[in-house]
Amino acid sequence: MPSKINWPDAIQPLLKKYKGKKHPLDYENVYQLMVMVVLSAQDSDKHINQLAPKLFESFPDMKALSKSTPETLFPFIGKVRNFANKTKWLVEMAEKIKDNKNIPLTLEGLTALKGIGRKSANVILREAGKPAEGVMVDLHVVRVAPRLGIASGTDANKIEKQIMEILPQKEWDAGMAMSFLGREICRPQPKCEICLMNTVCAFYNQIRKPT
Repeated sequence: MPSKINWPDAIQPLLKKYKGKKHPLDYENVYQLMVMVVLSAQDSDKHINQLAPKLFESFPDMKALSKSTPETLFPFIGKVRNFANKTKWLVEMAEKIKDNKNIPLTLEGLTALKGIGRKSANVILREAGKPAEGVMVDLHVVRVAPRLGIASGTDANKIEKQIMEILPQKEWDAGMAMSFLGREICRPQPKCEICLMNTVCAFYNQIRKPT
């Protein structure tokens, strides 16, 4: 394996494979996406997809959510992990935004809201079709990026910074692409033999491949 990978070139097959692929959260608009992203932290997308329809039936938009209280939200999201904090964040966020049209669609505007960190903000911007202002790093990317060799360590913010330095801004969707790869192929027990990135992957080439 070449010791120095040209990542802007090497990442292209991955970007191409997952280009435009919708996030696994089953949302219908930016308001729903925003609420579901907050709820899905440390919980599963599948779980949030299951409870979302009833939640949005009662709170169809930001205006409706801005009139909610932790008590009125509890029956819908009481089974979500860390629901007490998430309920507080959603109520506070809705009171501040008040209307769907006021949803901020910049990294700075989104991360100023409680309950939305860089990862969540990057997901929202991507799904809303806005230019990337960062690289989405979730638990899958924390596993995949060091295996590939495009980043190192286990700190999501540091991994994001490394990828942003290595790839030009137009390739920053690589974060979401790595997340999809992590969900499908590069799982805790990876399926290296069928991975489209195995020719450049440090893990596969150094550890798995027979010499």
